[in-house]
Amino acid sequence: MILELENVSAGYGMVQILRDINFKVNEKEIVSIIGPNGAGKTTLVRTIMGLIKPSAGSIKFKGENIEKIETYDIVKKGLTMIPEGREIFPRMTVEENLLLGAYTVKDKVKIKETKEKVYKIFPVIKKKEKALAQTLSGGEQQMLVICRSLMSNPELLILDEPSLGLAPIIVEKVLDTVRVINEEGVTVLLVEQNIHDSLNVANRGYVIEQGKIVLEGNSRELLSNRHIKEVYLGL
Repeated sequence: MILELENVSAGYGMVQILRDINFKVNEKEIVSIIGPNGAGKTTLVRTIMGLIKPSAGSIKFKGENIEKIETYDIVKKGLTMIPEGREIFPRMTVEENLLLGAYTVKDKVKIKETKEKVYKIFPVIKKKEKALAQTLSGGEQQMLVICRSLMSNPELLILDEPSLGLAPIIVEKVLDTVRVINEEGVTVLLVEQNIHDSLNVANRGYVIEQGKIVLEGNSRELLSNRHIKEVYLGL
């Protein structure tokens, strides 16, 4: 097990969003967190990353409690998040964006090796390494953000709504990218509203509604669940 949350509650000030969240992610898995807008998905990943401190419960990464440490130290331990919205540095080149992702890595040889590894996985990014990031298409920008996150050599990568605002054909490419990353040995926690596609790429999933986990299971079980079919898939 690489990540485990036990009875985690969190929110903003006096407003509680998450209530007694329990879930786990095993090494080399792709796990999907699904739910509607306002369910608490983004609050959940922000809490895991230390951007919000939980009011109760524990968060363990590789067996170590991380709920009280700062975000930059969490990243150093091998846990990285890609927030929703494709936050790139538009007036910097693709290569410069990538190098910013390696800010926690001090070994220049390691940085170069990781960059070449990323380019090997994503040749389209290598082809545009000298181009300004703002000239990339929406799908390419999302790939750049994913590549930048890999520069810190994460063991677990959290993606928050990677398909947001993308055309269906580009969503398919992004999710194919998630598969490639996982095949390279990176554990993935995928947070999505796109229920069908995210469960198709994941091994297991959790459904969050109104700040609580209401369903869990392997992807096939969830896709055949009556509640999922009626509420999320309109079947």
